[in-house]
Amino acid sequence: MGRILSIDYGRKRTGLAVTDLLQIIANGLTTVPTAGLMDFLDNYLQKEPVDCVVVGLPRRMNHELSESMKYITPFVSRFKKKYPHIPVEFYDERFTSALAHQAMRDGGLGKAARRNKELVDEISATIILQSFMESKK
Repeated sequence: MGRILSIDYGRKRTGLAVTDLLQIIANGLTTVPTAGLMDFLDNYLQKEPVDCVVVGLPRRMNHELSESMKYITPFVSRFKKKYPHIPVEFYDERFTSALAHQAMRDGGLGKAARRNKELVDEISATIILQSFMESKK
């Protein structure tokens, strides 16, 4: 069994999270500059087995897709072309940034740490992954 990899795609930075090999627990992996995302994934996928990739689906409150899809769609197309054997699923990412900030507050992180956008992106990817896993139970 391989991991499930979650991607919180952003124009500047992309948060990543993965499961353990038994696909029980979601853990933050890292945040990478989006310009280097494919290089990071190429390297990661050579080292780790991944059964599925979950990409955060940006929706507005009225359920329409947000403008961010114009950046996400080309990335997903490139990924599917390069890794056709790895299924890609979308999962609603609404409220993940707010939930990430709440988790940081609940965890006792100070204001300076909560301003760390890389950490917010990584936690958001973890929340997407955990929610995705719970929806499959």
